[in-house]
Amino acid sequence: MTPKREVLLNAFTMNTVGHVSPGLWRHPRDRSGEYHRLSYWTDLAKICERGCFDGLFIADVLGLYDVYQGGPETALREAAQVPINDPALLVSAMAAVTQHLGFGITTNLSFEAPFLLARRMSSLDHLTEGRIGWNIVTGYLNSAARAMGLPRLPEHDSRYDLAEEYLEVVYKLWEGSWEDGAVRRDRAAGVFTDPARIHRIRHQGAHFDIDAIHLCEPSAQRTPVLYQAGTSSAGRAFAGRHAECVFVSGPTAQVVGPRVAALRQAAVAAGRGVDALRVFSALMVVVAPTQAEAEDRYAEYLRYGSTEGALALMSGWTGLDFGALPLDQKIEHVETQAMRTALDNITRADPSRSWTVREVADFTTVGGIAPVIVGSPGQAADGVEAWVEATGVDGLNLACAVMPETFESIADLLVPELQHRGRFRQRYTPGTLRH
Repeated sequence: MTPKREVLLNAFTMNTVGHVSPGLWRHPRDRSGEYHRLSYWTDLAKICERGCFDGLFIADVLGLYDVYQGGPETALREAAQVPINDPALLVSAMAAVTQHLGFGITTNLSFEAPFLLARRMSSLDHLTEGRIGWNIVTGYLNSAARAMGLPRLPEHDSRYDLAEEYLEVVYKLWEGSWEDGAVRRDRAAGVFTDPARIHRIRHQGAHFDIDAIHLCEPSAQRTPVLYQAGTSSAGRAFAGRHAECVFVSGPTAQVVGPRVAALRQAAVAAGRGVDALRVFSALMVVVAPTQAEAEDRYAEYLRYGSTEGALALMSGWTGLDFGALPLDQKIEHVETQAMRTALDNITRADPSRSWTVREVADFTTVGGIAPVIVGSPGQAADGVEAWVEATGVDGLNLACAVMPETFESIADLLVPELQHRGRFRQRYTPGTLRH
């Protein structure tokens, strides 16, 4: 009998209130309103390491969700991913209270010089001793572009053209500027670094003109683990060439499965193996000691959800103003410059289903566009195994409803059951996040 694959697990969160469960910040057990306190994050990191999670995947967004009803008022009132702080500043503190947990942080390359990003990632790789990953994004909100002095975002595919050259530059800085052994730390000779083993990076391209020596000595991984989240045609091609881990989302296995297969084909087309990518899908798991308790907990979560907050998020993700549509109107596909996958999820990705505005709001209130599994530890593990087999994913980005309750329940109830079934590691093994 072929042994079952072990599942990879990330906690999926954001340096904000509520993240993908709008309105749940009002729940009496939720602590996400404390997102701006360091103890909130160090406590979460310790919970994740207790559960042997592979990583803490921290999403980010620049700009306000102002597509819904033509302004940011709903997002501000409902705390739809605002206020939001910088994810990179959390990592050092969380690394200090853990030994193995990885950290995937989202940074938008459209608005930052590659020289600066390369230094930040190298610094974090040093401080975490090789536990850092970079989730590469190009942005999807015009409000972010305006905040940076631009009238709007560049067109969707042209953002990936920029990303291609951006990666070319940071690879040169991380991998080509400092040789192994360039840092001698020779006290007797008075030589810390051998200048002969340091190389100036010169790059002239369509977007960047660089003449620089990377400021950081080589870190444990040099290049951080590269995450990517786009599954449009341009996003798949980019992932096939560069990504090590890809984050996909979708409401059903019928939507997610073909995306996983297409990503693996893109890696093969790029000259990499079919197993070059580790694909993580979004999933929401509500687990409790018994089925009845889990169902009661999920029903309780739904009572605190915000319909308007959900629609504000979906409007920003898709570029379509759901506030301009009646709640019972069917949603039709239109071309936008926002996240194309997000709109495909509720229009053409699954031809057997059509969505109304109301159905979209109800579905995304708890966990965003991720499907929800509710049950006892055994039932939740059954659901996870079925999802992994049906979609072909390697791992899960587990969304949160109530912080940290959702992750505590997964660490204490779901993980032991998956371990018992041989579907999850018993302990960490030494090495970097890439290992």
